[in-house]
Amino acid sequence: MLTMLSAKSLFQEILDNDESYRLFCSIAASGESQGGWENARIAALVPASERELAPKITRHGADEDKHGRIFNALMKKRALEPVPVPPETDYTMLLEKHGIGLAHEKLKSDEPLTVQDIVTYLAHSRVTEQRASEQMDLLRKHFADHPDLGRAVRMISSDEDNHLAYCHEELLRFAAAGHGRAIQRTLRESALAEIRIYRDVSLAVMSHMGRILGWSRTKSAVLAAGIHAVYAYERVAGWRRMVSLRMPERRNALGGPAPSAPEFA
Repeated sequence: MLTMLSAKSLFQEILDNDESYRLFCSIAASGESQGGWENARIAALVPASERELAPKITRHGADEDKHGRIFNALMKKRALEPVPVPPETDYTMLLEKHGIGLAHEKLKSDEPLTVQDIVTYLAHSRVTEQRASEQMDLLRKHFADHPDLGRAVRMISSDEDNHLAYCHEELLRFAAAGHGRAIQRTLRESALAEIRIYRDVSLAVMSHMGRILGWSRTKSAVLAAGIHAVYAYERVAGWRRMVSLRMPERRNALGGPAPSAPEFA
């Protein structure tokens, strides 16, 4: 939702208006909370052969839950209430609808997952955590010292980097165990679907923000063109950054319990 076109000034405008800020935080909180639920269910259904992975998946879910609470606390600090998330801006649910991530029907059952399910989950996560890590890195670059957002941005950005490192490390482990071809196929399919969904969600979010903030047709058109340009680049070559695997500098990034969220309200 943040593009190359004056990312700092664009977000500052959203931040300065209560209604646009409330929508931004509501969308973010909803997506993080959904991710927390999904990871908690996956951890509960991990097959017996991969039970050692369950604590890391639990930690991943706990981090996502924490992020959701942080965004809600940021709203509360400004005496704002969450608003319903417009369906066309719901990145997490649109991913699930298009087959990115394990189906919710599967997660709602008590049937144990298969090893292939876990490999699929990790491949999908590697793609979406790339996006999350990049987005939070952008916010950290511009708002790490912001009096209200700074601590939240720094904490969430560090967590997203941990999640991405964890995905790399575990996928490399599964690749060494013979799942390499399935991993590469799933990564490619997921990346190509994610960049399309990210484009559509970005356009929808910018449309809502434009109405709230009274943007001119020209400004809205320029922002939309920027989003389409990013998609065009990602469709041609940018998606490849989402499918490479390398051993991360942060090893065992999700080992141990999740740090507690600081007080933001």
